[in-house]
Amino acid sequence: MTSSGEDPARATTPVAPNLRDRRRASGLTLEAAASRAGLSVAHLSRLETGHRQPSLPVLLSLSRSYGTTVSDLLGESPPGHSPVLRRGDAQATRAGGWVYRAAGNPGRAMQALRVTVPPAAQEGLVRVHPGEEWLHVLSGRLALGLGEADHILDPGDSAHFDSLVPHRISAVGDEAAEMLFVHTLLRSTASELCIGGAHPREAGDRR
Repeated sequence: MTSSGEDPARATTPVAPNLRDRRRASGLTLEAAASRAGLSVAHLSRLETGHRQPSLPVLLSLSRSYGTTVSDLLGESPPGHSPVLRRGDAQATRAGGWVYRAAGNPGRAMQALRVTVPPAAQEGLVRVHPGEEWLHVLSGRLALGLGEADHILDPGDSAHFDSLVPHRISAVGDEAAEMLFVHTLLRSTASELCIGGAHPREAGDRR
């Protein structure tokens, strides 16, 4: 608690207003949006009020539900729609312990992000959803679980997989890892296929 009595955990994150605004723009109630994204109503409410930060899988589910992009939910709007995105235009946004920077323009069939994965962030979180994902390790080491198989990726290694295969991503060791991440944008309501832990509705509650 702060000296003013305010709980720091209740401070609004920059992502929270975007999540609320995009849901309302989609004409969805909190209950309907949570159902589409495979989240509990309570968890989505905490995301929209800044009490929790969304993980990348949650952002993917919400972006599909709202017919938008992860970059849009993160509040990243590259100037114009030039095919070139300069290094200085990619502002860092934190969510779910990860750090995201846009690596492409929003509204395309593919979304490209430059992602920093701190140690232990989102470790053990498993997701399943339609689409494809590609990642390339720039620095550090990543643990990639695909179904029953586990892989360790070093700098220079890449992976390309079907997102319907249960997958999990985390940094190895005590150092952060950085990767280029590309996924297909599917405006689908099939996000109930997303899972995390014992029940899909609690997926966003796992760290």
